[in-house]
Amino acid sequence: MKTRLKNFVTETGTQPPDEALAHFEAKLSHETDCWDVHATESLEERGFVLVDVRGQDAFARGHLPGAIHIPHAQLTAERLVEYDGDTLFVVYCAGPHCNGSTRAAIRLARLGRPVKEMIGGVTGWVDEGFALVAG
Repeated sequence: MKTRLKNFVTETGTQPPDEALAHFEAKLSHETDCWDVHATESLEERGFVLVDVRGQDAFARGHLPGAIHIPHAQLTAERLVEYDGDTLFVVYCAGPHCNGSTRAAIRLARLGRPVKEMIGGVTGWVDEGFALVAG
């Protein structure tokens, strides 16, 4: 006799397709991923500023190519004065176990700055087989 286990996939219903569409489109307007960021490396103009929001030691050990270092607590209006108000910032931290990029995204949004969070962080970047830059 086959044991009847609870089906956690179907236990909670789904939303109508139009609500699902709105949800997933909104999700992409707030997030990007490692692969999409990596694909911009060869572009003459990336269209965003890539910001590593981890601590100095972590940044020095290895960060994404082209990233600048601004720890999330230092994302202030004064620190960002050199960037136009419509500059898109893409923030990342260590990975799924770290909320530094979420904190950074909140700070940037409160400053009225366009922002996306790179899901996966450094962990995701390395998992995809992409190299880090040390120093």
